[in-house]
Amino acid sequence: MDIILLERIEKLGHIGDIVSVKDGYARNFLLPGKKALRANAANKKLFEARRAEIEADNAKRREHAQAESKNVDGKTVVLIRAASNAGQLYGSVSVRDIVDALAADGVKGVTKAMIVLERPIKTIGVFDVRVALHPEVSVTIKANVARSPDEAELQAQGVNVIDAMFEADTGGFTEAYDPNAEPGEIPADLVEGTEGEAEA
Repeated sequence: MDIILLERIEKLGHIGDIVSVKDGYARNFLLPGKKALRANAANKKLFEARRAEIEADNAKRREHAQAESKNVDGKTVVLIRAASNAGQLYGSVSVRDIVDALAADGVKGVTKAMIVLERPIKTIGVFDVRVALHPEVSVTIKANVARSPDEAELQAQGVNVIDAMFEADTGGFTEAYDPNAEPGEIPADLVEGTEGEAEA
């Protein structure tokens, strides 16, 4: 289906561009969201008549988004989740979780549609998340996903808590090893110690 874009759409085009898209994408997303018009003769005339108004409205929304971006850019939201010892979450962090965390941090006006997650967050760690406040204005925030506030604090300082946990596990007691000992043999120093006690 050929459509006329009413706003910039990533990987498609800019305002006024006539592009061809799949019917489902146009019917389910672009047309109901008022992001495009069907590219027929009547709509082309309507668009040209209202082009200046549409572009001015877009410029106003872009300026508002740029002003808002100062409050959002570089923010870090902490999300406490249950996870396995290997750092796998029981579930995943959703777009709604990030919007709710931003709202709790005092950031208003960010909607689910603005959050761009390249892939679901399913492990603990610190992740960059893109927030598209306007088709031409996007900023990056950090999602710090941890099992506890203490763990989140460590991650914020750049510590990989999973690696640190495994290092702590292996850094415990290590038994003295005698390369000449037979399997199952008691080390000589322990045998001598017990014989001495028996003689006394």
